[in-house]
Order: sequence, then structure tokens, then C-alpha cells
Amino acid sequence: MKIAIILGTRPEIIKMESIIRECENMSLDYFILHTGQHYSYNMDKVFFEKLKLPEARYNLNMGSGNHGEQTGKMIIGIEKILMDERPDVVLVEGDTNTVLAGAIAACKLHIKIGHVEAGLRSYDRRMPEEINRILTDHCSDYLFAPTRQSKEILLKEGIEEEKIFVTGNTIVDAIYYHSNIENNLLDNIGLKDRKYIIATIHREENVDNIKRFKSILDGMNLVSQKLNIPIIYPIHPRSKKMIQEFGISINHNIRLIEPLDYLNFVQLERHSILAMTDSGGVQEETCILGVPCVTLRDNTERPETIEVGANILAGIEQKRILDCAVYMIERRNSWKNPFGDGLAGKNIVDILLGKVHN
Repeated sequence: MKIAIILGTRPEIIKMESIIRECENMSLDYFILHTGQHYSYNMDKVFFEKLKLPEARYNLNMGSGNHGEQTGKMIIGIEKILMDERPDVVLVEGDTNTVLAGAIAACKLHIKIGHVEAGLRSYDRRMPEEINRILTDHCSDYLFAPTRQSKEILLKEGIEEEKIFVTGNTIVDAIYYHSNIENNLLDNIGLKDRKYIIATIHREENVDNIKRFKSILDGMNLVSQKLNIPIIYPIHPRSKKMIQEFGISINHNIRLIEPLDYLNFVQLERHSILAMTDSGGVQEETCILGVPCVTLRDNTERPETIEVGANILAGIEQKRILDCAVYMIERRNSWKNPFGDGLAGKNIVDILLGKVHN
């Protein structure tokens, strides 16, 4: 059996990490195709090295662009490679344009598709990620749902039960694998354990809208003033660009720092007292790490984090953001991680080995 692992963003690399390690450990015939959706592969080489992962066999170096143009170019590039390699199954993860392009290219060539992290829904069709998730789920042959709730969503959409497998979420694998790695990050940037809030805002619907973006930043400033605690914001390139374009001034309570590699970012999450984010991945990671989270969106595709008490939806209204932050900081972080036992990657590979030729 030959497996093609298609990825294009750093979160996808992290969430495919345990699957790649399992393929290596079992000496399986597989290859990695990197589309370069957010970064050039040359920039991501350091990321692969830090995680001690083998290099991608192919890289398309797509870079950013309009959704249609980017997805179309990726389909063309992926299709050529799949026609040459003829894998038995293509694995994609999540909800990016890379995921949709990989699924479409494989589907047209009648190659089996496995969707890692299937069944997530925000029920907001304005989000490009939501469209990507739905289309990928409905053309996949193996849907690896992280939770039973995700499985129920897929069943309600008419997907056959024999295609759906509840595996846990591979982000748990990554966090557990790297959990004992400590470094001098806090000392290096002048922070103390649980004496700061970590923030990430990067989603298109937030940062491309000056009213929404400014309201979020003003809400974060209120939180910092009320709690007398700094907010550390590793700023995404897209967010930095929009702050400059909109001419938004950042209050000194919000400290902008350069983006961090994954291992350092997890350390920053682990030692924070609260996370404020519009990222789905951060909602999961903080839930697993026992750090309360305030989600700066109107919806979430990670409802499990809210149900266990690890997360709350704040939207973008300033007073609501403040109230949610105060509420979450005062909560006890005694919730149970709903995303599995850290063996999702092994579960996925075992399922493929037993099912691909059935």
C-alpha cells in the first residue's frame, strides 16, 4: 500500500506529525507532498527539522492568493504528482484550500481519500474553511472523526457509517509527544508562569474587517486593564499587514511578538493564565493543556471545548469579551480532555492497513 500525505500549512504538519511517525516506524511506502500554501517549503524545512520529520518528496511552492486561483493551481500540481505516483490512498487534514485541492485531485483520479479531522462544522458558510470541510467530507472514503459528536454530524449529513471512524484528534498526539520539552522561552521574553494572557487573531473574517478587528483589540485592552495582566500576541503576518493597512494603533497592554515555532508556542500556551483566540487549533490545544480559552468568534467548530467548560464564545463586542475573560479565569480547569488518548495517528494508520484494499 502506498500513502500520499498532502499538506500545505504548519498546523497541517503538526496534525499529520503522528501519522508520519507511524508510517516511518512501520516502514510503510508513503510520501509527503507540500503545497506551500502559506509559506514556501524552504521556510518550512526548519519546521520539519525541529519536529524531526522527514522532508517532503514534492513541494509546489504555491504561496498565498485568491481562493479560486490558489485552489485551481494546487489541483493541477497535485494531479500531476498523483498520476505519476499512483498512491492507494491520499490523506488530507483539516479545512484549508490544500485539503480541498488534494481531495478533488484524488477523487477525479479515483484514488481513495482519507480526511483526518472530519466532521467539524461551524455552520457558517461565509467561512471558506467551512466550505472546504463539507466538500472534502463528502468526497472522502475514510472519514477520521476526532470525536463521537463529529461522527454524529457526518451521519446526519447522510454519510455512510462504514466510512466513519472515531479516532481521537492527532493534536493530542502532538501535545503528548512534546509535553516534556521545556526551554527558556519565558525568561527570554521576560514572562512569568501564569502572569500573562496569550492571544492569537488571524482569521479572515476578523482581521480583514476593520470594525471587527478594532473591536477585538479594544476588548483585549479592556481585559488587560481590568485584570492588570499583559497580553502577549504572537502576530500572524496577515494580521500585521492589516494593522498597518488600517492604521490601527496597538495599546501598550498588548505586546506584539514575532510568530513562534510550534514547540515554543505550546510552551507559551501551557504557562499562560488564559488564551484569547479565533483559532480552532488553539481552542483544542488549550483544552488539552488545561488552560481556559475565550474564543473571539460568533461560532466554533470545536463545540466539545465549550461543553466540557474549557472554552466560551465571546464574539467581538468589547464588554462581552471582558465578561467572558473574567468568567473563564475564575473557573476551575478540571475538565476532561474530549479529544482522545494521544493514539489517533496509530489508529488512523491501523484502519488504513485493514481497509484500503477491502
